[in-house]
Amino acid sequence: MLQGRLFSYHDTHVHRLGPNYHILPINQPRAAVNYYQRDGFMRFDDNGGGSPNYYPNSFGGPEPNPDFAEPPFEVSGMADRHSFSHPNDDFFQAGELYRRVMTDEDRDHLIGNITSHLCNAQKRIQLRQTAVFYKADPEYGSRVAQGLKLDTQEVKRLAEMSQEDRAKATDQGA
Repeated sequence: MLQGRLFSYHDTHVHRLGPNYHILPINQPRAAVNYYQRDGFMRFDDNGGGSPNYYPNSFGGPEPNPDFAEPPFEVSGMADRHSFSHPNDDFFQAGELYRRVMTDEDRDHLIGNITSHLCNAQKRIQLRQTAVFYKADPEYGSRVAQGLKLDTQEVKRLAEMSQEDRAKATDQGA
């Protein structure tokens, strides 16, 4: 009987108080929990403020801590959690969309929209994002760089780096 009740406590909390029931002081864990769960009704704290709600980010948000990962267990060999890497190129489809699907007018509108919004970001973020556009298509990245008045050669250099190296190269001082 008691085990059955344990099963329903979470459902009852969600039904009565909403998805953020765990933020009520009586329901909060004693140790702080860092994650990116945000929004939803019955949210009565600052909802993460202006901080980004995605990982990875360069604003010091929560990061996974491998010390608290589930331990590996034997299946036929060792099973464990690993970062997922796939041989697919993340930039091919975006480049094809830019080159083959969009019209010249579409590309002009895209560049205008991106530069009008990205111009308000920190320069290091502008450089990182423009390098990603460059990886999709060199013309795409160059046009965004020109619209933001960034050095196109610097963007090209950053585009040739891994994500981790690009983040280090543009960390705070770029």
